[in-house]
Amino acid sequence: MYRYDEFDHGFVTQRTEQFKDQVRRRLAGELTEEEFKPLRLMNGLYLQLHAYMLRVAIPYGTLNGPQMRKLAHIARTYDRGYGHFTTRQNIQFNWPKLEDTPAILEELAEVEMHAIQTSGNCIRNVTADHFAGAAADEIADPRPYAEILRQWSSLHPEFSFLPRKFKIAITGAPHDRAAVQVHDIGLQLARGEDGNIGFVVFVGGGLGRTPMIGRKVRDFLPEEDLLAYSEAILRVYNRYGRRDNKYKARIKILVHETGLEKLKADIEAEFEKIRYGVLRLPDEEVRRIEAYFAPPPLEVLAVDDAAVEARKASDPAFAQFVAHNLNAHRVPGHTSVTISMKPIGGIPGDASDAQMDVMADLAERYAHDEIRISHEQNVILPHVKIADLPALFDALVANGMAEGNSGLITDIIACPGMDYCALATARSIPVAQRISERFGGLDRQAEIGELKIKISGCINACGHHHVGHIGILGLEKKGEEFYQITLGGSANENSSIGEIVGRGFSSEEVVDAIEKLVDTYLGLRTAKEETFLEAYRRIGEAPFKEALYGTA
Repeated sequence: MYRYDEFDHGFVTQRTEQFKDQVRRRLAGELTEEEFKPLRLMNGLYLQLHAYMLRVAIPYGTLNGPQMRKLAHIARTYDRGYGHFTTRQNIQFNWPKLEDTPAILEELAEVEMHAIQTSGNCIRNVTADHFAGAAADEIADPRPYAEILRQWSSLHPEFSFLPRKFKIAITGAPHDRAAVQVHDIGLQLARGEDGNIGFVVFVGGGLGRTPMIGRKVRDFLPEEDLLAYSEAILRVYNRYGRRDNKYKARIKILVHETGLEKLKADIEAEFEKIRYGVLRLPDEEVRRIEAYFAPPPLEVLAVDDAAVEARKASDPAFAQFVAHNLNAHRVPGHTSVTISMKPIGGIPGDASDAQMDVMADLAERYAHDEIRISHEQNVILPHVKIADLPALFDALVANGMAEGNSGLITDIIACPGMDYCALATARSIPVAQRISERFGGLDRQAEIGELKIKISGCINACGHHHVGHIGILGLEKKGEEFYQITLGGSANENSSIGEIVGRGFSSEEVVDAIEKLVDTYLGLRTAKEETFLEAYRRIGEAPFKEALYGTA
């Protein structure tokens, strides 16, 4: 993983000192809240419903044991003993005191972490496939390019105050695990006819009030043009993006209102002006950054392990864990393990300080001291020997983290909702907990198979409900919470926005409504292998709508 050089250390230290003085002036009354707001946002500090919230960057979802241990220490020392992993591969602390935030940032800097640009109208944390550098289907590790983009975008003088927040995601495999098509810029690694690395480029994806799938603007962008082309897109957006209406300020609206061909022409024209200048990526610089991400030395081992097979035969929970929480590794005899942050009845994405310490220990013992955070709010150990799975599973069981539900109906994405967020119009967490409890049995989850439920507590869609196979949007109606259901969403290489099926359901009704949808799917699928999404795309919404609302 990337290690800070002298410039990085100086840069983060300087920003931390600046923010310490800004906090001092705010506490002394020398800055009003309105004057302080843009300063705190650029350092990841929000004013939530009940308290400040600090959002810490985990660039492209990668960290190590000491960094995870530091997050545990911060949760224990400055918060209420837990943190919340988000859909941008960040972690949020929901209860820090304003006067403690400079100390938190200083402690983060000790382990090469920060909170810069995790909020505000700037380029946010660049996200990547959580199996990057390990996945068997990977064309190349996308993280070196994500790091290059991070360095380019950090406090970029031209793009620090954009019309609206701006998000970039990158994936290194044909199967998109980074949701690139629902980002302002989505990048998919590809190889050209000459075998060289480049990128398929999507622009104008995004969720929120007006959800849209990104539009392809380049079938192949050469590696050396990554920064120049990204800069060209940002310049066009910064010039023409609307600032008169924050609901129409995202680049997706610019794509829609300008038209794809006109926008592509503007981007290409800007690109040609700067293509051969200082932003052209030298091969030696790419290779230098790439060296930081060299995989650990992994011995080729036997894929089948007798002890693992015996344990699967005798332990249903272990068998389910192996069936759902592993991802194929590029080196035989190894696997990537998902540690679910979705215990049955728990809060999606939350991890206690003790759990973070355990995960740091397990990463050092079993995964070459590497950890990834997924945009699905889970934690990944990317390089684990298959032979170590029984011991790893036992350690997870002992600490309440052995849920074998990755990709299943209880692996729910949920935003903090009205329990924390000042923007929310309904609660997300209790609904997620009740759905998880309703479908928590091992056999029932296995019978249902892959089914992604995503829940947002307001129209801003931080829970990505638009791209859930089943999406749930919490809304306020006459002082009560109602939940609108969408069906058929997806965030992979075949991305789609879910369709609203009808009127919303009350908090008391919504879990029963989900059960009706699941039962309808089970009755209509052609085989057990046909997933909910496949069945929905085959038969359409009519039978699901009838199950929810009856015949007209």
